[in-house]
Amino acid sequence: MGTVVVRYRTAPESADENARLVKAVFAELAAADPGGVRYATFRLEDNTFVHIADVARDPNPLGSIAAFAEFQKDLAERCEPGEGPNPQSATLVGSYRMFAADFGG
Repeated sequence: MGTVVVRYRTAPESADENARLVKAVFAELAAADPGGVRYATFRLEDNTFVHIADVARDPNPLGSIAAFAEFQKDLAERCEPGEGPNPQSATLVGSYRMFAADFGG
């Protein structure tokens, strides 16, 4: 499937709730350990969120995570107008110790 980067900016009053929903996704991923996915989320100081998902199999394991469905449900409404989710395929150009593969893992 490959790597996807999703970027969006939430309204200030929605940013903490968005972060809470994202953390719930990671908690469920840790508990379920579905395999086939590497996933990270960053929150920037302007309430922009950047998600990086590297999916190794089809169907996407995130689809089996209930917290991920809950997170996605009202995402567009949590975003600033015109700053909604913008998923794009991505290719890694370089990395220094950012990912497990950099450590041989």
